[in-house]
Amino acid sequence: MSDIALTVSLLSLVAVLGLWIGHIKIRGVGLGIGGVLFGGLFVSHFMSEFGVKLDAHTLHFIQEFGLILFVYSIGIQVGPGFFSSLKHSGLKLNGFAVLIVLLSGVLVVLLHKFFNVPLPVILGIFSGAVTNTPSLGAGQQVLAELSGESVTEIMGMSYAIAYPFGIIGILLTMWLIRIILKINIDKEAEAFNQVQNQGKEQLSTLNVRLTNPNINGLTLKELPDFDLHEVSYSRLKRGEELSIPRVDTVLQVGDILHLVGDQASLNKMQIILGEVADVSVSTKGTIYRSERAVVTNEKVFGKQIRQLMLKGKYDVVISRLNRAGVELVPTGDMSLQFGDVLNLVGRQADIEMVMTIIGNAQSKLQQVQMLPIFIGIGLGVLLGSIPIYLPGFPVALKLGLAGGPLLVALILARIGSFRKLYWFMPPSANLALREIGIVLFLAVVGLKSGGRFLETLLSSEGMEWILFGAIITFFPLMITGLIARIYAKMNYLSLCGLLAGSMTDPPALAFANEIKEGNGAAALSYATVYPLVMFLRIMLPQVLAIMLWVSSG
Repeated sequence: MSDIALTVSLLSLVAVLGLWIGHIKIRGVGLGIGGVLFGGLFVSHFMSEFGVKLDAHTLHFIQEFGLILFVYSIGIQVGPGFFSSLKHSGLKLNGFAVLIVLLSGVLVVLLHKFFNVPLPVILGIFSGAVTNTPSLGAGQQVLAELSGESVTEIMGMSYAIAYPFGIIGILLTMWLIRIILKINIDKEAEAFNQVQNQGKEQLSTLNVRLTNPNINGLTLKELPDFDLHEVSYSRLKRGEELSIPRVDTVLQVGDILHLVGDQASLNKMQIILGEVADVSVSTKGTIYRSERAVVTNEKVFGKQIRQLMLKGKYDVVISRLNRAGVELVPTGDMSLQFGDVLNLVGRQADIEMVMTIIGNAQSKLQQVQMLPIFIGIGLGVLLGSIPIYLPGFPVALKLGLAGGPLLVALILARIGSFRKLYWFMPPSANLALREIGIVLFLAVVGLKSGGRFLETLLSSEGMEWILFGAIITFFPLMITGLIARIYAKMNYLSLCGLLAGSMTDPPALAFANEIKEGNGAAALSYATVYPLVMFLRIMLPQVLAIMLWVSSG
C-alpha cells in the first residue's frame, strides 16, 4: 500500500472510530466531534506498537488545511451578524475573554517560579493547555532567538502532553457549569432567540389613520424627518380603494397607512400621523399581491434599492428585507446582496417584472460558487502570513493559518458580494465544509499526540506536565465562566462559545454547537472574541518568554 493510501485509510479509521466515540452520551453529555481526537490517540498507540509511521509533512498539511476549512466556514456563517454583535455584547464578551487570557498568563508565571518548571516546558504546556498552535510557534521562535538553541522538541512534547487535556478541560468546564448551576438548555436557547428577535430581527406592522391636520396635503417625502424614519410605507387605503404609496403621493386626513418597522419606530410615526386604525388593509380580494422573492441576479448585486427605481417604473414597494435570517427595514441606500429575501407588495404583473430583475432563481440558493471560496481562503492565508512588527519584540507576530482565514471570511460575509462573485454559502454546504475540516484537524492531532502518550502519561514528569496543563486550562475558564454566568447573567450557550473562543479551540466550538443544534449563540460569541484572543494568544508567550528570561538572567 502506498504512503498516501495508508494515510487516507488510517485517517478514515480515526474518523469512524472518533465519531462513534463522540456519539456516546452519559446523561445527555458526550464528546461530540471531540471524540475524533481520542480516536486518533487510540489508533496512534497501536501504530507505535506495530511500527507504522506516516509522512509528517503530509499529516501537517492535512491538519492545517482542515483547520483553515473549519474557521473559514465558521466566519462565512457568522459574518453577517458578527459586526452588529460588536455593538451590543461584543465589549462584554471580549472583556471576559481577555480575563481568561490574563489569568492563564499569571498561572504560567506562578508555576515557573514556584515549581521551577523550565521555561521551554512551561511555554509548551501553556500552548497545549490553551489549544493554540500559533502560540507554540511564537514561543519556539522567541526562545530560539533568546537562547540561540533549538527548543522545538521539548516544547513540542510538552505541548502534545497538555493538548488533549486542554480540550477535555474546556468540555469539562462547560459541563460542570451546566450541572452546578442547573442550567436548562431549551430555556437558554429560547432566551437567546428572544433577545435576538428584539427590535431588529422581527418587524411589526401597524395601520395608522391620518388625523393630524398638519399632514393634510403633504406628500409622503415631506413628512417630518422622512429620511430618518426606519419604517416602510407599504400600502395606503383611501375610502375603499387600496394603493401602493409613492414618495410623491399626496396624503389626506382619513387615509390609512400600513407601516412596517420596529415597534419603537412605529409608535413614533403613530404619534406624528394620527391614531391606530383597526381596519384591514389586506391585499386579499384586491388587484395587489404580497410575495417574497430572492436576489440571485448578479447584475443587481451591490446596487442600492433606489437605483432599481421600482417605485418609478413599477407599482411595487419592498416592505421587508431578510438577510441571513435578520429582518431589516429596506431603505433607499441599502445595497442588495445575493440571498436577500425581499417582500414585494404590488400588482401581480409588476411583481413578476421585478422578480425578473432581481432573479428569484431558487435553484441558485443550493449551488456553491467555488471560486469565491478559494479566493477567500487564499486571501485569508496571505493575511495570516503577514508579519506584524511591534516595538520591543524580537520576532514578528502573525495571525496564522487560523486567524487570517477567519478574519477574511468575516469581512467577505459582511460585504456579501462583489460584481458576479458572492460569498453566500448554502447552510448544508457550509456544514459539510466545517465537519470535514474539523474531523481532519482532530484526526491528525490525535495521531501526532498518541505515539508516546501512554509512556509519558505514566511517567512522573509526564504526570506533572499534565497537572500543570490542567491547572492552566481549568481555573481561568471556571473562574471567568462562573463570574460571567452568576454576576453578568450571560446566556449559557453564548458562554460556551466564549469559553471555546477564548481558547481558540475549534473542537470546543463544535461541542458547544452540538449542545443545542440550530442555535447560533455559541458560534456568534466564538467569532466575536476569536480575532482579539488569537492576537493575544500569539503575543502572550512572547511577552512571557522575554519577561521570564530577563528575570531569570
